Amino acid sequence: MISLPGTGGHASEGVAAEGAATGPAIGLVVNPIAGLGARVALKGSDGTDVQARARELGAAPAATGRAALALMELMARLPPGTAAPRLLTAAGAMGEDAVHAAGLSPQCVYDPGPGPTSAADTARAVAALLCAGVGLLLFAGGDGTARDILDAMPGGLRAAARASATMTGSPRTGAPDGILHRPRDSCGPRGVPVVGIPAGVKMHSAVFGVHPRAAGQAAAAWTGGRSGVKAAEVMDRNEEALRAGRVVTRLYGWLTVPDEPVRIQQRKMGSSAPDADAVAGIAAGLAERVGAGALVVLGPGTTTRAVAAALGAHDATLAGVDVLRVESAGPCPAARVILADARADQLLAQPDPWIALSPIGGQGFLLGRGNQQVSPDLLRTAGRERLAVLATEAKLAALGGRPLLVDTGDPVLDEELSGYVRVITGRRSSAMHLLSP
Repeated sequence: MISLPGTGGHASEGVAAEGAATGPAIGLVVNPIAGLGARVALKGSDGTDVQARARELGAAPAATGRAALALMELMARLPPGTAAPRLLTAAGAMGEDAVHAAGLSPQCVYDPGPGPTSAADTARAVAALLCAGVGLLLFAGGDGTARDILDAMPGGLRAAARASATMTGSPRTGAPDGILHRPRDSCGPRGVPVVGIPAGVKMHSAVFGVHPRAAGQAAAAWTGGRSGVKAAEVMDRNEEALRAGRVVTRLYGWLTVPDEPVRIQQRKMGSSAPDADAVAGIAAGLAERVGAGALVVLGPGTTTRAVAAALGAHDATLAGVDVLRVESAGPCPAARVILADARADQLLAQPDPWIALSPIGGQGFLLGRGNQQVSPDLLRTAGRERLAVLATEAKLAALGGRPLLVDTGDPVLDEELSGYVRVITGRRSSAMHLLSP
């Protein structure tokens, strides 16, 4: 081991073992605590206090398992005749464990040492991997990890300097969404390409696979020389503001990713208040479908909160998952919040619930991005027939024909949920839209 100056970590001289793979070198960095707050309604995992609270509530990170799934898919999807890549990573929970879990042999080039890891360890691991000559970097985490990767990448393009940037609203609406935009022609593919393995709570950036297997497929396409590269946005959302009920998102910069539009997700578009008449119609349509007395698990977002307000439940949360009881489904539909900002275990305790969700604007994700409290167990208990999808016609049109996406963390369930689903777009109007893993 070679001691890194000013740190407790070490870079390894690591020489590949005899008989090891001789293909291109691929790096892997895992954020061990990514997604820790997902199921317990903490809306993120940034900060030691939040991490401690998540563990008190019984949370367990899933980043290692999701990284292993991506690696297995990578190896299974290599084009014929492609040499197996060498997998370089950091020791222990920062990558080595995931490689072993995938049944593969890692070459460790960085050791964070004992104790919790930090963003500084991510930066050192990335530096060690780049020095070792990786041609592609995989990372498992969320938007915060993507930001740390960008900070550590010499070729990353940041949007922090206001001198060369402008603050604008949503490209479509002009609504203030807190996103910092930079002229598009100032960014282009540069540096080592990356693929994010989605393992965090919030993943608004356009650098993640639509699910772990898709991340592995994108990596396999690049490894086999079947994919070009493009610049993709790294978005970041303020977790403290989110916990206070405000969405503050900014464009942090750009990273280079494989040009795989089916496998790599779009970035989240800026939010604006949906049309009041359309929302009132959706609220009435939801109440009619579920009936008076029904319990509704209502997902996060501006659309769902507006629907709740149209039903008289003005105390519904913006970024949390609430439980509503429908009081009336007649000409004047009404509902009230009986449980706000619920955890996964609290939702699972609800008798015979409906689940009402709205896809993320621009991305199309219905499950697996910011609503992980809606767990696979809950989805199986409720059943696909009690899943109500809510969206304005404008939100569906903005997807440009792309399907709604699900990434529950359970690939079998994702397949079971796939197929066409009826989307409530008004009181007596709906549209059929494809739901895809």
